[in-house]
Amino acid sequence: MYLNKVLLIGNVGKDPDVRYFDNGAATANFPLATTERGYTLSNGTVVPERTEWHNIVARRDTAAFVEKWVKKGAGLYVEGKIRTRTYDDPSGIKRYVTEVYADKVEFFSMGNRNVETQSEQTASSAPSNPQPATTPLPQPSPQSATPSLPSEANEADDLPF
Repeated sequence: MYLNKVLLIGNVGKDPDVRYFDNGAATANFPLATTERGYTLSNGTVVPERTEWHNIVARRDTAAFVEKWVKKGAGLYVEGKIRTRTYDDPSGIKRYVTEVYADKVEFFSMGNRNVETQSEQTASSAPSNPQPATTPLPQPSPQSATPSLPSEANEADDLPF
């Protein structure tokens, strides 16, 4: 059994480049940046943040969605498969390009990171039509987030703090 599947969550590096063909088909190409946080090991060694750039290719209906809604800086979830192609550059050297052919592209919120910056960008670049909604992630209810103890247990608490 073989599997070629890629799941990426990142930010769009530049506005998509959309191309149309004579038969009406379209492709959208854009770079997506994924970043691994930096950290410090227990011995004090600092491992820096690392950003990888991925070439994303969207086709058919996905290309139409990307053309209409995706802009530089948008947080995206991309599902697809890896493909590598080759070409000869003008000097005759063989070059290799690795791309992710997207089967699914959805908006993804990066949480509360840089909230002011994100809201300013969204307000200035928001289209006049509302963006399509993606399925929201389930949020814990306030009751389940804080376990409640019976009142007798709180009164009989004999912990020293």
